[in-house]
Amino acid sequence: MASTSVSRIVPASPARVWQLIGGFGSLPGWLPYISHSDLVEGGRVRRLRNPDEDVIVERLVEFNDAERHYSYTIVEAPFPVVGYLSTLRVHEVSGAPDSAEVQWSGRFTPEGEATDDEVIALFTEIYRDGLEALHKTIGQVTPPRSDVHAPTVDMG
Repeated sequence: MASTSVSRIVPASPARVWQLIGGFGSLPGWLPYISHSDLVEGGRVRRLRNPDEDVIVERLVEFNDAERHYSYTIVEAPFPVVGYLSTLRVHEVSGAPDSAEVQWSGRFTPEGEATDDEVIALFTEIYRDGLEALHKTIGQVTPPRSDVHAPTVDMG
């Protein structure tokens, strides 16, 4: 069995990052590689589509909103692996309330002609590119400002 893990510090609070990425169907909102996501089976399975129109089907196996992480398996995909299990997790960064560490990890077994090194490189690149896209997306999304108040209207 092979595994890889990539993490990235992003410039937003863990709560804000989780709000963006914590939904199992949220990938198209921050990951350009995924153009479409349909949730089925009560939200426990997502059917993804990439720019090449490949279908990737993944099943949610664990979700923890309070601890900000979820894990999923691949049911169907154009990747040369079996036994794939991945976790996406958001951590607090000590002493930095407006920063979060996002970790994307996976373990899997190569299938067919694929080697451990090849599938590790494949998923390391997918995770790294994904977290880079998340960093860019977070930078483009303007957070709500706490110093702005709704105008008051004098009805008298």
